[in-house]
Amino acid sequence: MLSKTLELAIDLMSRASVTPEDEGCQELMISRLEPLGFKVERLRFGEVENIWLRKGDKAPVLAFAGHTDVVPTGPEEKWDNPPFKPAIIDGMLHGRGAADMKGSLAAMVTACEEFLAAHPDHEGSIAFLITSDEEGPAKNGTVKVIEHLEARNEKIDWCLVGEPSSTNTVGDVVKNGRRGSLHGHLTIKGIQGHVAYPHLARNPVHEVALAIADLTGEVWDEGNEYFPPTSFQIWQIHAGAGASNVIPGECQVNFNFRFSSELTADDIQKRVLAILDKHQLEYDIEWHLSGQPFLTHPGALVNAARESIREITGTETELSTSGGTSDGRFIAPTGAQVVELGPVNATIHKVNECVKAEDLNTLHEIYEGILKHLLTNK
Repeated sequence: MLSKTLELAIDLMSRASVTPEDEGCQELMISRLEPLGFKVERLRFGEVENIWLRKGDKAPVLAFAGHTDVVPTGPEEKWDNPPFKPAIIDGMLHGRGAADMKGSLAAMVTACEEFLAAHPDHEGSIAFLITSDEEGPAKNGTVKVIEHLEARNEKIDWCLVGEPSSTNTVGDVVKNGRRGSLHGHLTIKGIQGHVAYPHLARNPVHEVALAIADLTGEVWDEGNEYFPPTSFQIWQIHAGAGASNVIPGECQVNFNFRFSSELTADDIQKRVLAILDKHQLEYDIEWHLSGQPFLTHPGALVNAARESIREITGTETELSTSGGTSDGRFIAPTGAQVVELGPVNATIHKVNECVKAEDLNTLHEIYEGILKHLLTNK
């Protein structure tokens, strides 16, 4: 017999909700939570389905946050088991979304079901903020729901994001912050010409090369006790006029900064422009800020997560801000304490994504423990 958590996880994973599609996942969650007394708000922005569910009207508010969308499967013939036909094989739950993050969603729902059955008169409120736009552009999902809540001054005190945070065992790592992410799209302007007559042209690839060397060699900061040093990575360089005997007239360089709390996006932009100007380049540059760095210091939420993990698994969890961004970046600026706690992340976004089936039952227990620590007088 499968646990309720695994049954729900399999039901969610059977739905091919490739971003920004939801494929009925949110309605399935509503069908479980509305009978428990959760008030339902369906919030569609553009093509994106979102829901805000809340039980109770008092503070403090503990919100579970997550997403029903998943990344594309890649070539399905490379999967050992069809990606949207989840199966438990040798104790492993296989299928797209097992780790990122339908397994977490199932554990959140069943944890609430059991907690509310045992503690119908709990303190505060419980909420769910669920989107189908986390793996995509992230423009019509959590960020819009937060704007909606902020407009009516509805606040989240504690937010538990179900992203797969764990490294080797469930709960060994909890993310209590994330680095900021800043994208730059740089176009260096030259003069197109024949490769045999370079004196009549100006090669933008050559001109930008020394600036790239300076950018990659720059020490942006040293990080701090919570964040590693800021990193600069070029992810694309493009030039060429389509023929081997033509000096290109432009060169595009696309790059990303993952930055610590030692810097602001404005600091980074000013320093990049200073390096480009030092080399007397003719250029255009566009910036896109995906998110500011955020950090939740040890306090009620971090302590509740640590204590629950210790009680259920015996593990002393590690706090970390490593990795990419998450929708926590939209929630933390409202003043909420935010942590990410989910399954082992070894197979996320890969062919043959999977998690230990028993890990989702453990995650359910940890989530239920956090509810108890924060919303009861234990």
